[in-house]
Amino acid sequence: MSHLEAARRIWTVNGLPKQALERLHLSPQPDPAVDSQFKLGTAAQTSIGLSALAAAQFHELRTGEAQEVAVDARRAAIEFNSEKYYLVDGQPTNVVVFDELADIYETRAGHIRLQTSFPHHKKGTLEILGLDSTANRTSVATALKSWTALDFEREAIRRGVCATALRSFDEMYKTLYPNKDKDISSIMPISITKIGDAPKREVKDGEKFNHALEGVKVIDMTRVLAGPISGRTLAAHGADVLWLTSPNLPALHGLDIDTSRGKRTAQLDLNSSSSRSHLQHLLSQADVFLQAYRPGSLANRGFSSKEVAKLRPGIVCASLSAYPRDSAWKDVRGFDSLVQTMGGFNVAEAEAYAEYMRAQGLNTDDLPPYRQLPMQALDHAAGYFLAFGIAAALCKTITDGGSYEVHVSLTETMLWIKSLGTVDVVQAFAKGLALPLKAVLPHREIDQVYTTLPVLPDGEGKGEEHTLTAIRHSAVMGRTPVRDVWAPMRRDAHEATW
Repeated sequence: MSHLEAARRIWTVNGLPKQALERLHLSPQPDPAVDSQFKLGTAAQTSIGLSALAAAQFHELRTGEAQEVAVDARRAAIEFNSEKYYLVDGQPTNVVVFDELADIYETRAGHIRLQTSFPHHKKGTLEILGLDSTANRTSVATALKSWTALDFEREAIRRGVCATALRSFDEMYKTLYPNKDKDISSIMPISITKIGDAPKREVKDGEKFNHALEGVKVIDMTRVLAGPISGRTLAAHGADVLWLTSPNLPALHGLDIDTSRGKRTAQLDLNSSSSRSHLQHLLSQADVFLQAYRPGSLANRGFSSKEVAKLRPGIVCASLSAYPRDSAWKDVRGFDSLVQTMGGFNVAEAEAYAEYMRAQGLNTDDLPPYRQLPMQALDHAAGYFLAFGIAAALCKTITDGGSYEVHVSLTETMLWIKSLGTVDVVQAFAKGLALPLKAVLPHREIDQVYTTLPVLPDGEGKGEEHTLTAIRHSAVMGRTPVRDVWAPMRRDAHEATW
């Protein structure tokens, strides 16, 4: 497969003009961009490149101005780890992505991954184990020895807690599709579906825009990590992204700092009828509704894609889920790390690394049967694919009219990465450059891709002045440069208004 073939397939399947691909420039030898057998360099430059090219296509449809788009694979791979590298006032924060208990543990039969980063998930996990809040890794490991991995997983799902058993690829297929054969050879990581009629989006002669998505209004109601990355990408291309969060739900502030860049942030309590009415008002003027809550959560409050399309004909509704909507796990909660474990990636990566070690004449007896990817690759790729789908659907509102639904799942993103093939294990683990685990000063490679943004003052325009230094978006646009404007650093830096 050529370095452009992966992008070409996704672009053309979604009905976008083939000639635009001539203006997409990707690294000709993207892998190994990092130390993994999977083609994560290809995944990174393809997903980021497509999101930028679709934004450029929207700009061309509005202005007649075509432009070149370029993405370097190694820079894209670094951006796939951006949440670990930001600096506040020039100093590393050493953000903690996972709670101390979040890990893969051995059980009486098999291994289980626990995701305990949110307080309610941690509390629920400990309740299943019969432990209190003082539990540590040792006590958790001991308690899990009385469970099998599959039994604990079933109980976790029943209680709405996040945990998945370690599986191979074959075991994952049988779990997701127990009653039918699923052809995954042609799986696409994204779907774009017309869900309603609407007039074509008006394009005014002579309009000029400094950024590709300038003037596009986006309601972003997403949480860790893929959804916020999608909104951040739209903001980088000039969209007015209003990130709405709930004051009642816990947050991972360390991750939010990086993914809220370029957005306006406000809070709404959808338990309140007045807040629901206000959201309806905001959506009536929006171009995009982006959400990543648990399947059915917002629909139960009257904000399904079809209801929103009736409220605002011509809107693009975008959503994210952990597992495919046609699978047995369509309603199961999940995150990148859980999908990697459940979906076979951790097992496959461990097997590849063991093969590499044996090729070096090294003993593999003490290696665990799992190995994580070097970054949250599923979250990042899914986030950029979501941004691509949104921009592609916006193009369709100009060329065809209508309202559209865009959907991405972490699992289908994972299966797409699997479909790219693998790198020779010696090439992968001997020549693939490991990414830094955290921000380290100075770092020659990371320092070259930093950009510094002002931090917004508090709601009264006061407060100390701060700066956020973060990874610059890796897409290079020929006419409409990506923008670096501000960092809210808070979830309530603005009013919930256009």
